[in-house]
Amino acid sequence: MWIYEKKLQYPVHIKNPNPALASMIISQVGGPDGELSASMRYLHQRYSMPDGDVVGMLTDIGSEELGHLEMVCAIIHQLTRNINEDKIMDTPFAPYFVDHTTGVYPVAASGVPNDMKYVGVKGDPIADLNEDLAAEQKARVTYDNILRLCDDPDVRDPIKFLRERELVHYQRFGDCLRRVQERADHKNIYGYNPAFDKRRR
Repeated sequence: MWIYEKKLQYPVHIKNPNPALASMIISQVGGPDGELSASMRYLHQRYSMPDGDVVGMLTDIGSEELGHLEMVCAIIHQLTRNINEDKIMDTPFAPYFVDHTTGVYPVAASGVPNDMKYVGVKGDPIADLNEDLAAEQKARVTYDNILRLCDDPDVRDPIKFLRERELVHYQRFGDCLRRVQERADHKNIYGYNPAFDKRRR
């Protein structure tokens, strides 16, 4: 189904290790608004979408999110590779190190492991696409927060790229929602269903 090009979507070349920064950015691996949850959300929602173009968009964006997951994992790896224990002690990364050493494990910055309960799949195109719009904005805010706390240009550069892609995905999901609404009952913009709702005069 996929053709995998063995390079990152955007280059990651971090010179200075920083385990404290890694402990924050890890949220975009396994946090509630991270790339793992996003890819699973979109790649599962596509099965119940009634529109082939929207299915294609969910497949494309869900696949791209897997590439973003790969980028964030590369950032975490490069921020913690070849680092000795003295540099980890007294940083927020120390509790993570106890459980995972410097392996990349899907966890939020708060320490909560990834959970599929983060993945919204309702089987209703309007509900799911609104979920996706919100998810992209929440991911954008997380990247905004990382940028507020990070001054390393080697890290900021790929994070800015990832943030921009959240905005593009938000726009694409807006297009998808409009497409679904145009093809549905005219009142279905609010989830109107003639089987349940009486028409108002």
